[in-house]
Amino acid sequence: MHIDLPEKRYYGIGEVAKAFGVNTSLIRFWEKEFDVLQPKKNAKGNRKFTPQDIQNLQLIYHLVKERGFTLEGAKIHLKEEKQKALSNFEVIQKLQKVKAELLKIKEQL
Repeated sequence: MHIDLPEKRYYGIGEVAKAFGVNTSLIRFWEKEFDVLQPKKNAKGNRKFTPQDIQNLQLIYHLVKERGFTLEGAKIHLKEEKQKALSNFEVIQKLQKVKAELLKIKEQL
């Protein structure tokens, strides 16, 4: 899944949820369940996600929604094989970007 977010230092929970196509409650739930997600909170309690948090959310989304892992299975997978999962996920992302570019070129012909 390709996430289309502008280059910023912090992202609000609403724009993150919109980019992933999920409800904000799911993002908050994942924040409680997964230790790798640590968004900054201001005095009012608003969550601000860094680009590193977005990368972690993409990996969690990939494992849970696209590959069908349970939450417990995704937690175990992240703890035991995080580096391998990250490298596989990065390869998948690059291939999806190439595919999208090729489809654009095909439509322009």
